Amino acid sequence: MEEMKKNIMTYEGLKALEDELHDLKVNRRREVAQKIKEAREQGDLSENAEYDAAKEEQRDIELRIEEIDKILKYAEVVADDEGDSSVINVGCTVKIKDLEFNEEMEYKIVGSTEANSLQGKISNESPVGKALIGAKPGETVEVETPAGMIQYEILEFHKN
Repeated sequence: MEEMKKNIMTYEGLKALEDELHDLKVNRRREVAQKIKEAREQGDLSENAEYDAAKEEQRDIELRIEEIDKILKYAEVVADDEGDSSVINVGCTVKIKDLEFNEEMEYKIVGSTEANSLQGKISNESPVGKALIGAKPGETVEVETPAGMIQYEILEFHKN
């Protein structure tokens, strides 16, 4: 059997997945079952677009439930009080400065299942996330990117 890797995540990320799972199982399943029932009542299913759409939505919901179950099964929550609080770790919000462009950025380091660049959440497995883990304010980290080496100065961080 294939060994599954741990899904490292923050408590906030775990809670969001648990809430989504509950919503899918309790509300969305009921909604789609009602849509299927209403579509069946319209008669001939062979040319019933509403029925086909509802069945497809049902499949999507079941796939997402299965996906979340698998993520949660291997979830490992990083507690705020775990580890060395003087260095950056998963769950920290970090303010860094791009030394080439003199641009400041702020990221929250999260597990890969929570990463969302639009929300400023980067994965601990990403090149920038890997470089920041274990570093301290005042240090400079180098990150290998397709465009070349980028240097970031760590300005500050805090645990959330």
